[in-house]
Amino acid sequence: MPYREEMPVEKGMDHTLSFLTEGYMYISNRMKKYDREIFQTRLLGGKKIICLAGKDAAKVFYDNEKFKRQGAAPERVLKTLFGQQGVQTLDGTKHRRRKQLFMSLMTGERLREASGIFKREWLEALNQWETADEIVLYDEVRKILTKTACKWAGVPLPEHKMQERVVQLSAMFEGGGAIGGRYIRGKHARKQAEQWISDMINRVRSGDLKASDNSALYRFAMFQDEKGEFLRAEIAAVELINVLRPIVAISVYIVFCALALYAFPAEKKKLESGEAEALELFTQEVRRFYPFFPTAVAKVKKDFLWKGFDFKEGTMVLLDLYGTNHDASLWEKPDSFWPERFRNRKEDAYDFIPQGGGDYHQDHRCPGEWLTIDLMKTTLDLLANHMTYTVPKQNLKYSMIRMPSLPKSRFIIAEVSKV
Repeated sequence: MPYREEMPVEKGMDHTLSFLTEGYMYISNRMKKYDREIFQTRLLGGKKIICLAGKDAAKVFYDNEKFKRQGAAPERVLKTLFGQQGVQTLDGTKHRRRKQLFMSLMTGERLREASGIFKREWLEALNQWETADEIVLYDEVRKILTKTACKWAGVPLPEHKMQERVVQLSAMFEGGGAIGGRYIRGKHARKQAEQWISDMINRVRSGDLKASDNSALYRFAMFQDEKGEFLRAEIAAVELINVLRPIVAISVYIVFCALALYAFPAEKKKLESGEAEALELFTQEVRRFYPFFPTAVAKVKKDFLWKGFDFKEGTMVLLDLYGTNHDASLWEKPDSFWPERFRNRKEDAYDFIPQGGGDYHQDHRCPGEWLTIDLMKTTLDLLANHMTYTVPKQNLKYSMIRMPSLPKSRFIIAEVSKV
């Protein structure tokens, strides 16, 4: 008879309100309460959900024999963040083929190209920042990243449409974990963006719009599924948006880079050499330390037993990304900002998971993680070595409830000057 344990259960009919009011700490708070890496709760109208955290939990969560993504993400997330029938919702052969398309964009040459575009756009914006009394970094970086994403992907972006696209691409990730107005804006923005990109996909296929064979626009427009058929234009649009939107979402991490430079001046000093290793260590600690997206979601594919706990087919499971990156059993002084922890660290696909875990090609780990790291390192070098600025008095506190989180002021800088 297999050994079985009784899973801790949070009593009550529905705890969605608690999840919304505790945010990133909801799962961690209960892990401490039950002294376990697992518990069962009810969310989203009383639906039974198992919550997991930690390295062992991440390993089992990314076991494709045990978990699936189809039907896992809540509808409100699909209508804002992911889109319908995107790569995040697929399993098996369909997922591997679609994921391969994303990974084909992440070559060393293409990553360097993206970083080069981003740096040029930043330096051009810097000319304007020098003439302004102050700028809101989050707002400015979203513009830079929207331009970068579109240029890199081969998506035409007329200047008169630029701000509209910034708002649309931002609203989707800003509304992904929201209720009320932010959710409504995110849902509306996705509809608009999908129409914009769908029209573009159709124009590429008809020959009305020329696109480079190497561009993301061309590759998604001309991608064929396992049956040798084009994706429906609206699905191809969802996937191309899954290139554009995450690049713009790096603006959240970039603001936290700026906050960390301000909050930890001794660590900033180490970046003034511009050495690649120092930039890498700082970048990884920003990704570990600050909140980004709180959880990943899947469904149990078939009944199985893990550490004595029963997992029943169809049960929704949440993996705590933020909590795993702050797990005291994995990280020394997890609540301290300490980039040196990453020096000589042995790489592990399951204990450091700010953008998901597992294998890039086979699992549902974010295909844009390498690009995120490169753009963050470029940002740190720009902030530390290519410009000077002051940080006026402002509210730099960030919420552990709002998802994704940001400093209240969105980080204001003044007296900007190019070095």
